[in-house]
Amino acid sequence: MYGTVWNSREQYRYKRRNIIQSILLLGGMVALLSACGWSIAGAEGVAWAAGVGGLSLIVGPRLSPQLLLRLFRAAPIPSWQFPELHAVLGEICAVAGLPATPGLFYIPSSMMNAFTVGGRNQWSIALSDAMLRRLDLRELAGVLAHEISHIRNHDLWVMGLSDTITRLTRVMSMAGLLVLIFFLPAVMMAHAGLPWELLLLLIFAPTLSALLQLALARTREFDADLDAARLTGDPLGLAAALEKVERYQGGLWERILMPGRRSPEPSILRSHPLSEERIRRLQALQLPQRPVYASSSLPLPQGLPPVRPHWHFPGLWY
Repeated sequence: MYGTVWNSREQYRYKRRNIIQSILLLGGMVALLSACGWSIAGAEGVAWAAGVGGLSLIVGPRLSPQLLLRLFRAAPIPSWQFPELHAVLGEICAVAGLPATPGLFYIPSSMMNAFTVGGRNQWSIALSDAMLRRLDLRELAGVLAHEISHIRNHDLWVMGLSDTITRLTRVMSMAGLLVLIFFLPAVMMAHAGLPWELLLLLIFAPTLSALLQLALARTREFDADLDAARLTGDPLGLAAALEKVERYQGGLWERILMPGRRSPEPSILRSHPLSEERIRRLQALQLPQRPVYASSSLPLPQGLPPVRPHWHFPGLWY
């Protein structure tokens, strides 16, 4: 697919493949959760897992966005303070057909970071101080388009669902192991065989669910990259942003002494695909030419909170 002109047929084929892959991964996670619930209380255990998971999905989105923004000490960026960035965001949202424009937030951090939180047509996109200082307007447009693609593809809901399933699987697995340990003396006195299949399921289910969640996250990242390229008509802008993030991420000593610390191996342990692979796919795309945003630097607006590291175990966090 890469290296060919991006048309509606190729887009449909790629979208269909990603949807099928996401459904299979989520289906595998649900199957593991159901198996753990069944091992504890049969059909009633499955029903309890479904009920708790549904309640978490209803309550979670209302709490987590504000908590996350507060955790990162995020401050809102009003349109009058950063009009260029708000204008780019508005244009991309119009192309994407979003019913509402997300709010922009500033994170006083020297780490290259950007994320999106929210739901129900109320989203927030947070950009770190390092991201705003090091990326030019063209690259920031690619980053914003990537985050907007996550919103349009409902990735926040999908990943929230997968996270809920993984957490419930871990709880169900621990509960099942405790029940099994409690009844182990009775099983041994009755000279009954130890249910090895059940034991192996309860031991490895949380790990398998976590690996499926990471695979789902990598799939959604690739999809957001390609949708972002379509929104801006400029895949090289996002590729340049990814290259800068890879180059500047981490401190000087970390890059020298621990170059692979932020990219665990093997690849199944990563929540994001390798930046090299993402850049390669973006550079291979051939899209119909559209005007792109100029590669001009933006002065950081005045009045934003200063970057000050704060303490956490086991050290300083920026």
